[in-house]
Amino acid sequence: MLGITLQETRFYQDVKEEGREEGKKEGRQEEARTFVLRLLTKRFGEVSSEFKSQISRLSLEQLEALGEALLDFVSFDDLAVWLETENGTLQK
Repeated sequence: MLGITLQETRFYQDVKEEGREEGKKEGRQEEARTFVLRLLTKRFGEVSSEFKSQISRLSLEQLEALGEALLDFVSFDDLAVWLETENGTLQK
C-alpha cells in the first residue's frame, strides 16, 4: 500500500519499547525476589511456603524495602510483622 511495514510504524516501535521496559522491570523484580529469599534462607533457614507466597506478591519497591529491613530482623517473627504491616494481612 504505502510501502511501510508494520515494524516501521511509530505505534509498533512504541509498543515494542513498552514491552521491553515491562520485561526489564519483571526481570528486576524476579531477581530481587530471589535475592531476598536467598538472604532470608541464609540468615534463618528454610523459608516457609506461606512466606514465599506473600513475598512473591510484593512489588519491586516492596522487595527492595524488605531487602533493607531484613538486615535488622532477628527471626522470622520480624518478617511476619513486616509482611503484616506491608500487606495488611498475616498468614503464617
